Amino acid sequence: MYRLISWNIDSLNAALTSESDRAVKSRDVLNTIKNYDPDIIAIQETKLPTEGPSAKHEEVLKKFFDGYTVKWVSSEPPARKGYAGTMVLYKNNLEAKTDIPKIGAPDTMDNEGRLLTLEFEKFFFVNVYTPNAGDGLKRLKERQEWDICYADYISSLDTKKPVIACGDFNVAHKEIDLANPESNHMSAGFTDEEREGFTNILSRGFVDTFRHLNGDVEKVYSWWSQRIKTSKMNNSGWRIDYFIVSDRIKDFVKKSEMIDSGDRQDHTPILLEVEL
Repeated sequence: MYRLISWNIDSLNAALTSESDRAVKSRDVLNTIKNYDPDIIAIQETKLPTEGPSAKHEEVLKKFFDGYTVKWVSSEPPARKGYAGTMVLYKNNLEAKTDIPKIGAPDTMDNEGRLLTLEFEKFFFVNVYTPNAGDGLKRLKERQEWDICYADYISSLDTKKPVIACGDFNVAHKEIDLANPESNHMSAGFTDEEREGFTNILSRGFVDTFRHLNGDVEKVYSWWSQRIKTSKMNNSGWRIDYFIVSDRIKDFVKKSEMIDSGDRQDHTPILLEVEL
């Protein structure tokens, strides 16, 4: 049995080095993740420098996750510094080959540290931080192109061995995946174009594990806006973080659910247990 956790941390640097209230809450979440004793942890939006984690970062990370190998990719020129970025930690008893793929994405997306792939014995593990369409949907066209490139990429992996892909996909797929669909059809993350992009990804031979196991359960979300102080209190959220797997291993998935992050708003971690 593999236990996997994915979390958009919204600045690993802040979580590990700051003493702000939010950073303390972030470290509480890291402790929660630690207590699950996961085999693999995927982190998105690390916001680390191009050269990656500092010695201080590594020291603090080890306090949480001693006995793990750490792989990372950060944003690099011509993309913005300290932007996006992903990381994977896996137990030292596992063996993996690491790849930082370029998928032919538009603009600077291939340089933003958005994809990190590890090949384990029985599966590929793909950690993704999908680009946001942005305020005013200014990056929607590029986001659509990304979705096509990403679908092509994980489909190519799937011809070799099963794929477990996770991360912040920045889309609520169905109306049931957000609290207020009626007022958000023109909002980034719920446009018809982005939802169709995710449908296309799944149509290439993948399944949304949460819906596969939990059906049409309502009011279960993975993200609550920080801009609205009562969003989590009122459970006015979105489900935009996913574990998707190759169709042929979907029936080996035993659990796919959210992990309680307390009163910390923004993303909550998600959990997958799969028996391969």
